[in-house]
Amino acid sequence: MLVMRRRQGEAIRIGDNVEIRILAVAGSRVKIGIVAPREISVTARELELVCQANRAAAGAPAEAAEAIAGALRSLRSF
Repeated sequence: MLVMRRRQGEAIRIGDNVEIRILAVAGSRVKIGIVAPREISVTARELELVCQANRAAAGAPAEAAEAIAGALRSLRSF
């Protein structure tokens, strides 16, 4: 794991086409912006964990759950 310190207004580049920008820092909370091509999925880890728990509780096949998750990701418009 790489650990870096950044200040508000600074950014981190990952490869040639992903940039993580530090937008605001307030107390223990940090607001970040992620600039990435549409074909790269960007999902909060907490959302991923909830989806996994829901799939396990419902007993749904993983393929069906992934199709639904992909459809929801495509709805992001920002």
